[in-house]
Amino acid sequence: MSEQVRRGYFDSDETDFNEKNLVRLRKAQKDFYYLMNQDYPMQSIATFVGNHFAFSERQRMALIRATSSEKSLVSRSQKEIKALRENETVYIDGFNIIITLEVALSDSTLLHCMDGTIRDLAGLRGTYRLIDKTERAIDMIGQKLNAMKIKKCVFYLDKPVSNSGQLKAKIFEVLEKYDFETDVQIVNDADQALVNLENVISSDAMVIERSASWINFVKTIFDESAEKFRYFDFTMREEQ
Repeated sequence: MSEQVRRGYFDSDETDFNEKNLVRLRKAQKDFYYLMNQDYPMQSIATFVGNHFAFSERQRMALIRATSSEKSLVSRSQKEIKALRENETVYIDGFNIIITLEVALSDSTLLHCMDGTIRDLAGLRGTYRLIDKTERAIDMIGQKLNAMKIKKCVFYLDKPVSNSGQLKAKIFEVLEKYDFETDVQIVNDADQALVNLENVISSDAMVIERSASWINFVKTIFDESAEKFRYFDFTMREEQ
């Protein structure tokens, strides 16, 4: 795996998310947020606002992933765990977290979203392969879990996604040096497997919504790291 791969990198992002377009995107996000709070369907909002501003598909995807309704923000905030007790078991949305960290290590586009999470725009849609960033991404997870003094972590990987078996083997290989127990479950639907669980580690909006409690894991890694990871701020802090 000597080939250098930039997970989630698109040449067009250099233009789509330049300083000028970030100003336009943040202006459009206010419209997005208002319409979401009026219960308009997300895709209808994306079409209406996206057409008005003549946004690209990547820019529209960014607004969809970054923006949440007020109701969702309150719900997610109430369920977020700020400090996990020792000797707990955590449940990890495997592809979601690993891919986000691979994107970060690739210096590709990341968003700091309204609910505080870090989300990517990789859009792999069922196709995945291990890259030169995968092992380090898993080890970043291991280092943070070890510092949290957990008892056990359970990764859920989607069976329909290509190379899920290879990723399972790599997770065991990388994390065997840590004190906590590791389990990896390959399931038909990882999102469904995480419903109503406590201590869920994910940045996926629907997973967070349907969990009993969740941990903002990637953002915490970024905040605590000496390495600076690049992401665009779509938190709308000034408006909230």
